[in-house]
Amino acid sequence: MCLNTLALSIAFMFALAGSAVNAAERWEQLPEPVPLPAAEKSGTAPVNGIEMYYAVFGKGPPVLLIHGGLGYADIWGAQVADLAKDHTVIVADSRGHGRSTRNADAFSYDLMSSDYLALLDYLKIDQTALVGWSDGGIIGLDIAMNHPDRLTKVFAHAANSKVDGLKPDVMQNKTFAGYIDKAGGVYRKISPTPAEYDAFVTQISGMWASQPNWSDDDLKKINTPVAIVVGDHDEAITREHTDYLAKTIPGAELIILDNTSHFAMLQDPEGYNKAVRDFIDK
Repeated sequence: MCLNTLALSIAFMFALAGSAVNAAERWEQLPEPVPLPAAEKSGTAPVNGIEMYYAVFGKGPPVLLIHGGLGYADIWGAQVADLAKDHTVIVADSRGHGRSTRNADAFSYDLMSSDYLALLDYLKIDQTALVGWSDGGIIGLDIAMNHPDRLTKVFAHAANSKVDGLKPDVMQNKTFAGYIDKAGGVYRKISPTPAEYDAFVTQISGMWASQPNWSDDDLKKINTPVAIVVGDHDEAITREHTDYLAKTIPGAELIILDNTSHFAMLQDPEGYNKAVRDFIDK
């Protein structure tokens, strides 16, 4: 083999090795959720004209985990397994998501917040800590604004208060696109309306086009202790908007999750669980 050919071969091998390293970056991965443990109780609750799936685990101070758009309760498997050791952990599928039904009512964050409050009423839980991811974090902030008596703390991960807090190229991101593809597959397996995924996405997209749209004064009404949380490689939420939320909500704590993206609870469950506990249990 001539020296030029050898050099090219070595360069090619280094390029492949570099690609493998890049492909292995934790924040680019989309691991499968850890299976949920056995629930203390589960079922569906009649809520605002829909049937809302829920499950409850463990005993202790309550904590409600709310998933993001197109997600479902099982995405919290690793968090439930940890928190249920000393907490009553409640998970649910938001309206139209997972095993929950939807109706013709237009999606809004106020309506989805009302769903979760009604679920807490159904379960006879007066007050809870809330861990929300993406849409779940927005729902948490909505409840903190309008029903602060129901919450002890809010861990708001990858939330936004205005549409312009989203990155304009999020839909071109490979990891985010992979999540959407997986979400469609899960919906078709577990939804009571498995053939209606496209209709469901169309319906909820009407909300995403214009909501949330909160003013500074809205955010300044929040007096519940709040953590504003984002992965340092989040594909969807800009860091500038995250900093804005942390500065505008009175007393908010800013938490940056290292080497993770929008899907930090899947990519680094141990680190995520520690961040949650450090905030809600202190």
